[in-house]
Amino acid sequence: MKYFEIIKKDFSSQARVGKINTTHGVVNTPAFLPIGTKGAVRSLTPEDLKNNGAEIILANTYHLWQRPGDEIITRVGGLHKFMGWNGPLFTDSGGFQVFSLAKISKVTEEGVIFQFDMDGRKEMLSPEKSITIQANLGSDIALILDSFPGYPFEYEKSKISVELTRRWAERAVSEHKKIIANSVNPEQKLWGIVQGADFTDLREQSSKDMISLGFEGFAIGGVAVGELQAEILKAVDMAIPHLPENSPRHLLGVGTPKDIIEAVARGCDTFDCVIPTREARHGRLYVQNGAPIDIRLEKYKQDFSRIDENCDCYMCQNFTKAYLRHLYVNQEPLAIRLFSLHNLKFYLDLMKNIRQAIINDTFTQLRQQYANKGI
Repeated sequence: MKYFEIIKKDFSSQARVGKINTTHGVVNTPAFLPIGTKGAVRSLTPEDLKNNGAEIILANTYHLWQRPGDEIITRVGGLHKFMGWNGPLFTDSGGFQVFSLAKISKVTEEGVIFQFDMDGRKEMLSPEKSITIQANLGSDIALILDSFPGYPFEYEKSKISVELTRRWAERAVSEHKKIIANSVNPEQKLWGIVQGADFTDLREQSSKDMISLGFEGFAIGGVAVGELQAEILKAVDMAIPHLPENSPRHLLGVGTPKDIIEAVARGCDTFDCVIPTREARHGRLYVQNGAPIDIRLEKYKQDFSRIDENCDCYMCQNFTKAYLRHLYVNQEPLAIRLFSLHNLKFYLDLMKNIRQAIINDTFTQLRQQYANKGI
């Protein structure tokens, strides 16, 4: 069985339907990964996720290393058992925290020195340490530790990050080969990350660097860090032509429904983003026909219609806008649970619709529909 199979290609774009075959199950692509940063998708159970179409979850290496510690998780048999999720798991490397926690981290050739917020102690996250943590977690897909300087993009800084990412990748590959056979999940696959900001030559060079190291999958990183949508897609356009067609491609941290559809059209296969659950916590609910609903608004106080008549999620089938607004303004925890469930189902249904559209040769129409919506 191939690790990644392409089932159908779109005739009008680079979109494709495929399958990633992992130890813990199949991931049908294009796919969206709900984010379970600390081993849980906020307010939702693994059963909630599976029942609404999730096939794979992303967890965060840095945060699980900090609490409760990967050594504790590996004792119980890995993150799958620790969190009660028996499907595929994807772990990032901690590289994004180098950017997002820049005030409490320092990048060196050896790795990144972090100061933990819980007790103030300093710890080094090296490429080897990141691999060890992810091996202890037992994820099905692990990422190398990477470096990127953030936005606004500067050529020299980006060039340095591409070169450092390559050197770190070489060390990560070496460490993974040493330890993976005796780890929680010996079939774990290690993916490379393409950096290079919005510079054509750097994206090409980084892609070639990652390919030379023999990775079975690739992620496009250093995007969705403050730049406009056009710049995100520009980075994708620069990287995709240099990546193997027969390997899965993940776009890190993206994005809105329109972002995802446009990236699928360019050849990306998997995505992760905080948007559906973050928007849920702010009372914004996605709907099939129209812009997201802001349930906080006064006009919904006496509105007894459903959020989305076309949605079959538990929330839409059972509760009115008036009741949901009541829950939210009174800070009832049930509101966030229902909203998160609904928004994630919207995203998971979107991916299912994308796959079906590619198979039915109607992806062009779906793409235009979301371009018109602008969401």
